[in-house]
Amino acid sequence: MAATGLIISSSAPKDKGMRPSSVAEENWVDSVFNTLTPDQRLGQLFMVAAYSNKDRRHVQQVDELVRTHGIGGIMFLQGGPRRQASLTNHYQKLAKVPLLVAMDAEWGLSMRLDSSMHFAKQMTLGAMDDEQYVYQMGREIALKMKTLGVHVSFSPVIDVNSNPDNPVIGNRSFGENKEQVSQRGIAYIRGLQDHGIMAVAKHFPGHGDTDVDSHVALPVVNTDMARLTNVDLYPFQKSFEAGVMGVMVAHLYMPLFDTTRNQTTTLSRSLVTGLLKEKMAYKGLVFTDALNMKSVTNHYKAGELDALALIAGNDVLLFSEDVPLGLQRIREAVTAGKITQEDIDARVRKILRAKFWAGLNRYQPVDLPNLMNDLNRPLSRMVQQQIYEHAVTVAKNDDDLLPFHRLDTLRIATVTVGAKGGSTFGEIMSKYQPGPVYSVPNRYAADTAFTNLLPRLAPYNVVVVSLHGMNNTPAHNYGIGEGALSFIKQLQANKSIKTVVVAMGNAYGLKYVEDARTLVCGYEDNFAAQLVVPQVLFGALPAKGRLPVTVSPKLVAGKGVPTPDFRRLRYATPESEGLDSRILAQIDNIALESVAYAAAPGCQVLVAKNGAVVFDKSYGYCTYDKSQPVSNSTLYDLASITKVAGTLQAIMYLKDEGKLNLDEKVATYLPELRNTNKREMTVRDVLLHQAGLKPGIPTWERTVSKGGLKPTFYASARSDDYPNEVSPGTFSSKATDDSVWVWIQRSSLLPKIKGKYPVEYSDLSFIMLKNLAERVAKEPIDQFLEKTIYKPLGLASMTYNPLARFPKSCIAPTENDTYFRRTQLQGTVHDQTAALIGGVSGHAGLFSNANDLAVLMQMNLQNGRYGGQRYFQTPVVTEFARSQSAGNKRGLGWDHGNPEKPEGPTSNLSPASTFGHTGFTGTCVWMDPENKILYIFLSNRVYPDAGNNKLRQFNIRTRIHDVIYKSLQKT
Repeated sequence: MAATGLIISSSAPKDKGMRPSSVAEENWVDSVFNTLTPDQRLGQLFMVAAYSNKDRRHVQQVDELVRTHGIGGIMFLQGGPRRQASLTNHYQKLAKVPLLVAMDAEWGLSMRLDSSMHFAKQMTLGAMDDEQYVYQMGREIALKMKTLGVHVSFSPVIDVNSNPDNPVIGNRSFGENKEQVSQRGIAYIRGLQDHGIMAVAKHFPGHGDTDVDSHVALPVVNTDMARLTNVDLYPFQKSFEAGVMGVMVAHLYMPLFDTTRNQTTTLSRSLVTGLLKEKMAYKGLVFTDALNMKSVTNHYKAGELDALALIAGNDVLLFSEDVPLGLQRIREAVTAGKITQEDIDARVRKILRAKFWAGLNRYQPVDLPNLMNDLNRPLSRMVQQQIYEHAVTVAKNDDDLLPFHRLDTLRIATVTVGAKGGSTFGEIMSKYQPGPVYSVPNRYAADTAFTNLLPRLAPYNVVVVSLHGMNNTPAHNYGIGEGALSFIKQLQANKSIKTVVVAMGNAYGLKYVEDARTLVCGYEDNFAAQLVVPQVLFGALPAKGRLPVTVSPKLVAGKGVPTPDFRRLRYATPESEGLDSRILAQIDNIALESVAYAAAPGCQVLVAKNGAVVFDKSYGYCTYDKSQPVSNSTLYDLASITKVAGTLQAIMYLKDEGKLNLDEKVATYLPELRNTNKREMTVRDVLLHQAGLKPGIPTWERTVSKGGLKPTFYASARSDDYPNEVSPGTFSSKATDDSVWVWIQRSSLLPKIKGKYPVEYSDLSFIMLKNLAERVAKEPIDQFLEKTIYKPLGLASMTYNPLARFPKSCIAPTENDTYFRRTQLQGTVHDQTAALIGGVSGHAGLFSNANDLAVLMQMNLQNGRYGGQRYFQTPVVTEFARSQSAGNKRGLGWDHGNPEKPEGPTSNLSPASTFGHTGFTGTCVWMDPENKILYIFLSNRVYPDAGNNKLRQFNIRTRIHDVIYKSLQKT
């Protein structure tokens, strides 16, 4: 042993796990100890199992153990947080000495309790590039346990998982590198203990090199002392030095310490006392592993285990199958001299010291009324997601495909295998690109379920296959079905398709798909993992993780391909971006108020901060009959947001390209204006709404008579001469666009005031700018925008004339038009002039959902940089967005709020630099470049009557904007 250099040194070993005690602690321990009889002291050694999902009979059994036998603690297993908290108060009330309450919560309370948060298993933590998040997870778990009245966490697992076929440790370990296991284990320990929860390192002396589950049989570990010391004991030694307060002894058979057949390490005095307590000088609490596990109960009678475990040197007897019989056997051992009363008393004092440290000297019951609110800490959700952001690993990127770059060159389809129902993975994939998501819910589906998909995938050049529902069983391919593996091989054989394989589970499962040229490991299959992985695929988040274990010779520990951050829109928690989610939740009340008061039948609200969507919800229905709920994919008529989301994007692009001079006369680009009263207008003045153009002129009114629509302008069937669908069954002449333009050319101007035209918001300005953009770009504006901006951005829903691409059911209806088109509008633009000229106008016509509008606007907030591309080479957005003069608070095309108005379009809490636009149909988008906040509200307030002004009357949009600023956390 001396040759190993770890345990034995020339100097006496320093006691580890021993805390300095205060006078108050010693006094309390003495006072409690002295009230206990020798039999009552024995009870303190027992920690029994308790459940909050069992019947009254179970509760009565635990009651009896607490009252009659004075057990020292309880370990809660399955149940729910409310029920467990109530039972904790109940059992504590019965106890003479407050109970030490423990839980297995390796990855959070969800390990044992329903409706509780799952953070991450330790393999996931081992993959991270930054161990600070291990500490933060420990902190969050500790705070939840404290809230629940728990004092001890049987975590972390600091076994070095050196055997890939280990059926019980596997992804519960930080990995196969002893240094990493040690460092992350210590970070976890400190996260727990710094926040008042005793950590218990397990499974001493190391359960990582086993191939049998000790819950069902006794694993045999044939090792020598050199390897044990240099590998398995190393993390324990480091954790002891770091002050871990508890250690759990594993159920293993190790001939190195005891050659007695089937003698588990838990009962080995040479290991528990000789190695752990004497050689390693550990003075903290020593817990047995559960004494009901088959690996030990198969070989001993009830009660024997308890006495033998105590004799071996354990301090706390966990999960005794028969406490009264165990007490009797211990008393017999004392009488027989196998263990002394003094030794028992010393262990009882250790337990009482632990209780003092846990605060049980001033015991307070669990606060039941506030329990769930206290458990559901918003910061926990932030930490949970950050773990996966730092863990997700690109194991292979042979074709440099990730992150997906030029979305206009990629046709991406997604196939989820084993995901039940609508998966978060598929939902997030759809936020970045328009390709389909196909689902094979049964991960063991027959080959036909996959081969039937192949023809549907033929049009796509990239297929992402995500494997869900994986398990931790090596014998069952970690839950990856043969049909799925065969399907992946078929895809890989198709040279026209690039296949991305994503394993949402145990990293060891990667060996079955190691030949994939693009391979990603998500490690787990919960909400946070499914949220993060697609973001990594698209470069909204960089890949940072590395494999914590060796999967195969091709996939070794430490392998991970870092990928860049393409600055695409991310999806994160409010707290991660400095917002308070509990304040932000007030948006729910305002949005639901708008529905309840019929300001709009429904709406979408999206908030982004620092390029991350932190709030994205839909409310109400598409119509007041409540037949179809609004979803995040519902398309809305953007109305005048078209000005900035459509026409202005083209104008800025052309200006950025050097093809447009803002101080040049519009007539230079549109020569037909040279002989009109508009010949002196500059592009800048038109953008600023100070060129003298009227707000609007009669257009559609000229195409109708008392008898209805004039046949000169309309037909009931589409033809080359009447190509524009104004409404179902009504088509306008192809000449109407020219007619409207002529009417604008001939329109009179506003009177000047003191020699200048007044600032007057005008739809005509943007109709003119649309014509200008088309003339300079030499292309219709809808085609130009689709090619240069929308398609490269991956915007699936942003479009003019959405009925050409989407069924009506995807689109929120607008007005029931009783005066022009005489029909309920749904999918055709609400604005009459835009409808007249074919649905594509400079001032109206675009439809979108909130997410796609957010992508476009985030690109603008980032001055044209998005997704690894530069849409604008110069800071043109900043130039256009700022107020241009003291007398005109508008930007170039962009609108600004007016802080002087108490109920203006923007929050008075937002800075003057906030820019954006509103839309007649009940929409708005506002961007704050100082705080990097993006706010979108979409509704169909004009359904079924455009005269409905309740949205403005109740100030819905602005009040929501107020909430966003109130949620900003002061730093």
